[in-house]
Amino acid sequence: MISLISFYGSRGIKLVRGEGQYVWDSQGNRYLDAHTGHGAAFLGHRPPKVVQALKDQLDSIMVTTPSFPSESMEKCLSLLNRILPSNLTNVYFQNSGTEAIELALKLAFKATGRSELLAFTNSFHGRTLGSLSVTWNPKYREGYSLLDVRFGKFNSIDSADLVSDRTAAVIVEPIQGEGGVKPSTSDFLREIRRACDENGAALIVDEVQSGFGRTGRIWAHSSRGIEPDILTAGKSIGGGFPVSLIAAKDWIVKNLKGGEHGSTHGGNPLACAALYGGIRTLLEDDVPLKSGRQGEKMLGALREIESKLIREVRGEGLMIGIELRIDTGSIIRDLQSKGVLALRAGRNVLRLLPPYLVTDDDVDILLKEVESALIDEQSRRGLG
Repeated sequence: MISLISFYGSRGIKLVRGEGQYVWDSQGNRYLDAHTGHGAAFLGHRPPKVVQALKDQLDSIMVTTPSFPSESMEKCLSLLNRILPSNLTNVYFQNSGTEAIELALKLAFKATGRSELLAFTNSFHGRTLGSLSVTWNPKYREGYSLLDVRFGKFNSIDSADLVSDRTAAVIVEPIQGEGGVKPSTSDFLREIRRACDENGAALIVDEVQSGFGRTGRIWAHSSRGIEPDILTAGKSIGGGFPVSLIAAKDWIVKNLKGGEHGSTHGGNPLACAALYGGIRTLLEDDVPLKSGRQGEKMLGALREIESKLIREVRGEGLMIGIELRIDTGSIIRDLQSKGVLALRAGRNVLRLLPPYLVTDDDVDILLKEVESALIDEQSRRGLG
């Protein structure tokens, strides 16, 4: 009997259907989804424009490589012009966020001729060896031979002093996800940008989780007044279909030669169709605006909850973290029993990543159940 290697603990339910902001398990129970596959279903489950684009593509061709440009890719590149920063004119497609990070690091090494990297405390960029090297949590990195990385303190402008003429790239999340849903400050990112410019290092901005409208803007870094040299995006950009990308400035790619990178499935017709449908959804349904409005309501209401278990509520748009004084496990299980799926960020941060489709009623339900779960936990602990 073949069994799956288990890197994740089971949640105890089998999800069999999803629609919009909801999922159903094999017993017919409905859940408001604030987990969304680690944020991948931010556009909702089965977003219509993505589903239709995939169906149309399945009726023509499923498999090509970038050696054979497809109509699907051409349409996708055309729409990317409308959402990518104007100076990031060079794009390559990959299949996952961690692959996009790997390529971003390779490009930085090639462009600068250097090998040292700077990342930050509580960073998370993926679990393949390059992306793992710039992921801070020691429990993920222990036992592996990794790249040459220094870690600065996140949100400390003094970290800019660690950038030198040996630094190939600085990699940073505008809002740390796995590391606790911690927004960066504008001053911090501007100092890092200045240090990169002065030392000839590339600035990689990882928007795999924070990007594509989740924070109320298409890209979270845009509210901080900086420009990346390389941008990475993934998760929600294809409506949950596996696709990622890097976008880079000209100086990053000018010395590349044929064969220095490749991907069998990167930019395949189905992935490009999904991304095309995702970008249409983003633009035509005012996704950033809706996300920003509902996120503002949620954050405001969560900050009004009086609980001895809450240390801090933080986030932007619909990327929200509730830092608790306890492990989040019991709260996540209680929420699931109440019909809400959530996830953790680290040990003690309850992370909420609902789709932009959540209605006022959904937000009210989510707030009520979070407060109820906290009250239940306080009672179990005898905290009144």
